[in-house]
Amino acid sequence: MAVLTIRDFDESLKAKLRVRAAEHGRSMEAEVRAILASVLTRSESGPGMGSRIRQRFADVDEVAFEPPRRVERARAAEFPE
Repeated sequence: MAVLTIRDFDESLKAKLRVRAAEHGRSMEAEVRAILASVLTRSESGPGMGSRIRQRFADVDEVAFEPPRRVERARAAEFPE
């Protein structure tokens, strides 16, 4: 097993971690392990973000996008002398 040291850990976060650990009946160390395990072992079997976006907008018909037309022609910048 590896050992992990966290430096400059905010005191208010430490207090919240202590309360959360007590609520779950665990030590602070066990609570940190549980938090990291839940975050880092999430299932990746679901669709990715691109697939979810495509699904979300599947019902939308083709959207036409036209950039705004320029009213006046581009001109060179003028600098004061």
